[in-house]
Amino acid sequence: RAGEKPFKCLDCGKSFTRSSNRNAHQRLHSGERPHRCGHCGKGFGHGSELAKHQRLHSGQRPFGCGKCGR
Repeated sequence: RAGEKPFKCLDCGKSFTRSSNRNAHQRLHSGERPHRCGHCGKGFGHGSELAKHQRLHSGQRPFGCGKCGR
């Protein structure tokens, strides 16, 4: 149903529409970091944070400077 948020964080009470979003949010409270970098071992709570971090190791720079183009 539209607007319904049945999944509640057990730590702070914040509600979510999806259980996966609630589970990811709860990792903020627990400090759990299940997504590990294969290069340096650093852990992340969200897979998207890991993907962003891995660009440091690959040298990939998806966004260039608007002034100089680098």
